[in-house]
Amino acid sequence: MGEREGYYVLMLSLHGRVCAEPELGADADTGGQITYVLEEMRALARDPRIRRVDLLTRRFADPRLPAIHDEPVEDLGDGVRIVRLYFGPRDRYLPKEQLWDHLPALVDRTLQWLRETGEVPDWLHSHYADAGFVGVRLAQLLGVPLIHTGHSLGRDKRERLLAAGEKASSIDRRYRFARRIAAEEEILAESSLIFASTRQEVERQYGLYENRARAQFEILPPGVDLARFAPPSDRRRPSPLLAQLRRFLQHPRKPPILAIARPDGRKNLQRLLTAYAGSALLREQSNLVLVMGQRERLDALEPGAREVVTDILQGIDDHDLYGSVAIPKSHHQDDIPEYYRFASQYRGVFVNPALTEPFGLTLLEAAASGLPVVATRNGGPQDILRNCRNGILVDPMEPTDIARALETLLTDGRRWQQASRAGLRAVTRVYSWDAHARAYLRRVERIRHRERKSRRRRRMVLEQNPSFLPRADHLLVCDIDNTLVGDDAQLQRLIAWLRARPQVALAVATGRNLEQTLAVLAEHEVPNPEIFITDVGTRITYRQRLHEDQAWAEHLRHRWWREGVLEVLRSHGDLRLQEKAAQSEFKVSYYFEPQRPPSVPALLKALREKGIAARAIVSHQRYLDILPSRASKGHAIRFLCFRWGLPLDCVLTAGDSGNDLDMLGGGLRSVVVGNHTPELEELRGHAEVYFAKAACAGGILEGIHHYHFAGAKDD
Repeated sequence: MGEREGYYVLMLSLHGRVCAEPELGADADTGGQITYVLEEMRALARDPRIRRVDLLTRRFADPRLPAIHDEPVEDLGDGVRIVRLYFGPRDRYLPKEQLWDHLPALVDRTLQWLRETGEVPDWLHSHYADAGFVGVRLAQLLGVPLIHTGHSLGRDKRERLLAAGEKASSIDRRYRFARRIAAEEEILAESSLIFASTRQEVERQYGLYENRARAQFEILPPGVDLARFAPPSDRRRPSPLLAQLRRFLQHPRKPPILAIARPDGRKNLQRLLTAYAGSALLREQSNLVLVMGQRERLDALEPGAREVVTDILQGIDDHDLYGSVAIPKSHHQDDIPEYYRFASQYRGVFVNPALTEPFGLTLLEAAASGLPVVATRNGGPQDILRNCRNGILVDPMEPTDIARALETLLTDGRRWQQASRAGLRAVTRVYSWDAHARAYLRRVERIRHRERKSRRRRRMVLEQNPSFLPRADHLLVCDIDNTLVGDDAQLQRLIAWLRARPQVALAVATGRNLEQTLAVLAEHEVPNPEIFITDVGTRITYRQRLHEDQAWAEHLRHRWWREGVLEVLRSHGDLRLQEKAAQSEFKVSYYFEPQRPPSVPALLKALREKGIAARAIVSHQRYLDILPSRASKGHAIRFLCFRWGLPLDCVLTAGDSGNDLDMLGGGLRSVVVGNHTPELEELRGHAEVYFAKAACAGGILEGIHHYHFAGAKDD
């Protein structure tokens, strides 16, 4: 039976231990985001307009973790799959902060996987900044819309950590904020649509970003699984959790104050314990139940988690709270709904005291269980409590404020009952996953309708302009100046090597235009390559009839306005336009003085304010090229490989300067020749980037033999 018709959606959620039944709380990266994504996928797949939803994540074979993470595909049924691709070290799990260097490789591996499957998604949906970094590049290369959900934002998180007294240098190093925030700015500029859970997220958190005005936002709160989270069916029947909690609690039937959160300093559980310990009323009339993820041994936890749990244990001892505080070491997936029901059955309160909470899915789970809540006033809980009217917002920095709210709900039976009923009504009306999916598709279909004309034009161009790629199974792509040419003797050795291997096609990738390229190749007696990538990746021409790839040109027109670039940068007196021969439809080129380099972020910001999606490339400490956001040598190579069906591990690239940067590395095997400029030093140590000792063509040959490219053997 064939697949049903409808949309194909590719989601990206890269960090954490992603699987059908994740160990929530196992570490700082395996939490609510994974639950959110899995539930959203399932809800979308239930809609008849959706054919399939794939979730792309990281594949790894860590012997300490379940083998499922090394399975390439995990079928969740009903048109939902988890697809895993290798990027980064294959033999160990990495926290999200250590994934950034490996993300470019995932872009290339995803392109290769899509080419092998023969499918292009109707849209991409990235979750969190790391997936957004990958999603931006895939969307540019595939020409499909990118939808993004941030979940949490770097600038907001950094502000909160600084307010809590942490040092800027320490948190920037630990959380890679510079890279994360730069990625988030790029996501705002390039996404077709940003989903936010609350209005506060858009105004307060995204409001910290320069590109906020360029983005299109839609408020779309997550849902809650009403089949899993529901009130206790029989309040007279003892909860199955009573037996487990008797190990901790002297009077387990007292109303519980329940918190469910991973042991992370930002979850603020230490202040919750202080609030409980400081209230004689709470200590007398209630228990505190802290469900803090999974742990076998304290010393096996990550340092941050270990610090939180140690602080909690110390606080229990300092305040002599034995018999009143439960801190279970582990739980099953099915235990979480039961904890909410247990707290509701014994007329307790759920509390989320986080320093800031982007949304607060646990608050919906509590509401669906008939359990009133006390929640941080910072973030998404404002919207949830405005809709649900089932609790009290508090200042998470003030233990007395937390304690006072808990006392109110625990001692006022009428108010407890009103909050419980209001939460149940609102969750059913506002926060179901099926309602979420309907609203999601309504908004995305508007985006698709708006972009339909450009997609149809691009498809027509593809059909009318077939590529003239050669019949070869390997591709060598070289920059020209100071890479391919510069050492005539080594160049002749390289030409002889190519002539002996007809299965290897040669391409040049250069900042020169086509006429200049043909002239310099003729001057150095280089036979014409099969493919010319000229004008810094803005033009692809095939040797056969010097046919230009019109599909690539159409691809680059996305939000590009050449006259607007000239107008915006006319006021920058330190920039001087290069000669007419250096300019083209998709390239505006300038000179600048090495002692007065331009501020690239300021230039791009000025262009974005005019609605121009551009990128800037600085090379040789003298040249500045302004290109469409989708243009570069690296993008052109990947575009060719995707159309041609050439595996990226059959491609070798070589370059020497900054305008070669994005064609070196990622999933492409690359050579940096020995005479390279300082701009490429940042690639040193990257996987699949070889720094040759020899210069120019000699360095290319050295790299060919290093990789045994196309069967080459060491001399």
